[in-house]
Amino acid sequence: MFKLFKKSESGATLVEYGVAVILAIVVGGGFLISLANQTDATMGVGEATLSQR
Repeated sequence: MFKLFKKSESGATLVEYGVAVILAIVVGGGFLISLANQTDATMGVGEATLSQR
């Protein structure tokens, strides 16, 4: 079975796509978490400003 993967490039391509998908998920998740934190901070500033009035 390993000889078949060694001769064929499809196994390597599948692994490469898997790594790319995992990397995209991790980077996208990090971006969304960062965006959520920035939005929360902005809403906190707006809430504090409105409560002072």
